Amino acid sequence: MKLHLALLTTWIALANTGYPQELGFHYPQEPGFQSDFFAASFSRYTPSFTRLSVDSLGQGKLELNPVMPAEVPVSSYHSPLQLEADTPSHFVYAVQSLTRGSQPQAVWSISCEPQALTLRTDFVNEKTSVPFVLNFNQRLNAATLLGLMELGERRVSLPCVLHLPDLGSVRITCGVPGVKLDYDARRLVEPRYVRVEFPAATAAQPSIEFRLEVAAIYPSIPGIEKNPLYDGYRRDYLNAIQLVARTQMIAANASTDNCMFDLFIYSDWALRAPPLVGNLTCLDLLRQTLDRYLAGVPGYGIVGYGLIHDGLSDIGGWKAPWNSLDCAPSLVIASTNYVAGTNDLDWARTHYDQIAIWARQMMAADREGDGLIEYPASGNLGDRPTANRRPSNWWDTINFGYKDAYSNALAYRACNQLSQLAHRIGRERDAHFFAEKAAKLKAAYVPNFLNPATGVIAGWKSADGQLHDYYFTYLQSIAITAGLLDTPTANSVMDKLLAKMKEVGYTDFRLGLPGNLIPIKKGDYVDHDTDDLPSKFGEPRLEDGSDGFQYYQNGGSTPRFAYYTIKALFQLGRVEDARRILRPMLASYSAGEFQGFDANGMSRDWHDWKGGCHGYEGMVAPAYVTLMAALDDPR
Repeated sequence: MKLHLALLTTWIALANTGYPQELGFHYPQEPGFQSDFFAASFSRYTPSFTRLSVDSLGQGKLELNPVMPAEVPVSSYHSPLQLEADTPSHFVYAVQSLTRGSQPQAVWSISCEPQALTLRTDFVNEKTSVPFVLNFNQRLNAATLLGLMELGERRVSLPCVLHLPDLGSVRITCGVPGVKLDYDARRLVEPRYVRVEFPAATAAQPSIEFRLEVAAIYPSIPGIEKNPLYDGYRRDYLNAIQLVARTQMIAANASTDNCMFDLFIYSDWALRAPPLVGNLTCLDLLRQTLDRYLAGVPGYGIVGYGLIHDGLSDIGGWKAPWNSLDCAPSLVIASTNYVAGTNDLDWARTHYDQIAIWARQMMAADREGDGLIEYPASGNLGDRPTANRRPSNWWDTINFGYKDAYSNALAYRACNQLSQLAHRIGRERDAHFFAEKAAKLKAAYVPNFLNPATGVIAGWKSADGQLHDYYFTYLQSIAITAGLLDTPTANSVMDKLLAKMKEVGYTDFRLGLPGNLIPIKKGDYVDHDTDDLPSKFGEPRLEDGSDGFQYYQNGGSTPRFAYYTIKALFQLGRVEDARRILRPMLASYSAGEFQGFDANGMSRDWHDWKGGCHGYEGMVAPAYVTLMAALDDPR
């Protein structure tokens, strides 16, 4: 059976047909292949996928098709390409020579097996050397390509992994050295897209073969393969990492900002991630990101980020006059985690001086000399930052300022880890210096931040000496897992936190955890000036903050940071408390409930307590780090 190209006018008519985006894209009578592991269809009109869905567990869950039409014009071909289907599993894009009687010559051919497909390209002439295109609608699936990239180059070296969150992974290999895949992603266009292009053969390289093999990539846990509760863990472990196409750095999704203050979270996860493909690991991607920061590439959270860039990246600027207080500790923790995971002491010796500069700058923020670092903004109730309203840490809608308990917990961990690294490479004076800084910070931490009125760690102590305490869930666990609280104090804090959670009626852990358990007062919230946002992002109008409560960072539920709470509970031996949170979340991961957009236009990475959606990114990789908590469960 031969399936030939239609006329160019037919292609134009089809391209203008409005297929419903919320249902995925559908094409009439496209030739394709389907097994329990993947479904693929191919355009009649240009070498490209019209469908690609995968199920790395081989359960045949292939309903979603996030592929969009490829933007490769038919008119670019020297003569019309023809798509031929020789068998139900073999397809050929061939070009018909203008010479009468000659046989068509294959430009691209596709061979399909139950768990893999092979793309082969052969050189015919320069005008028919066109790439094979895979174009995703990012709103339907936040695809990412995980591999090594050169700075400033939107191409990924092979081997690499194409990961489709909530669907599965595809290992991509090629027998020809030096071949790279084009990779791009945009979020400030409609529709948002992630695009991968397989390069065509050339006169210099007349034949290239790419193998795409569906795989489930996750750290092994004995006995979970037949337990559906862990299907999300097995299918989606790689949801916790994305590579930004235009900055070549780890971030929340393929088209967003590279946030410095998130990097420690990725590094904690990467330490326990399995190999991706061949010798490629997630720690390699961490090093790639660190190398860019070490070379002076800015990230979100640092003064100057976004003010000077190539004009093409879809980034938001950091316009505050100060660096976010949690950026430096995040970079130090990530660097030391990389060395701990790889034992790459040569890298450590090469870059140690710059890493130590980050750490010294971090501790230089201890302006009062009491061991705690301070942010220049006061953090006083009602005294919101006037310069673009940016507080001291990641929780950037809440007016964290001055002595910030979250950033200080990270600084303590950073000093300890850098002291250990300095000792390993023979920098004993620095090892002693940072150990002293850590000890001094620890001595000041509980006396300054433990609120005697609530028994939990307050968010921050403002310049006027007041504690700002909203029962921040993540903060208690960050302090406990860093080692800042002794065991009796840690247990007491968790007792009071869990009791408060029960008191306020938060029991549906399928949604993750709220950032805080009581409303944030209007004077401690950053933005108040947007009329339509209280129902979306938690900005209060009432002084007590109750009208914005349960939305976004004002008590909204998210899987983000829940890992550290579960880890703290396991660390304290409170296994059943940890499981009460973890297991409902595992069920939600298996159901794919934290990615994509709801009917209200908001995304599923943040919910109110009734399950309404209030996020905006569509996909945030750190929301999936909690999957790692399954490794801590002593089943």
